[in-house]
Amino acid sequence: MIEQIAKIDKALDELLVGLGQMVLRLSSPHVTRTREEREALVRSVNQFSTCAARSSDPRVLKLADDLQNTLKPRLRLVASR
Repeated sequence: MIEQIAKIDKALDELLVGLGQMVLRLSSPHVTRTREEREALVRSVNQFSTCAARSSDPRVLKLADDLQNTLKPRLRLVASR
């Protein structure tokens, strides 16, 4: 029984890694340009993070952290004269 649970857990982690990689690709500023796309990205990141919170796979946890970082505002250096 424990072996079967471990297999299911590993399969879920593999699915989360694939899903996280897709969402990470969608987080590119070249892909999410409109307000609606950005809102959809926020929902996807939040849903992924909720699922990832129960995982112990370091790849899933890193993807969750990377995705959370994509939601932070991008700072630009502005030179003044």
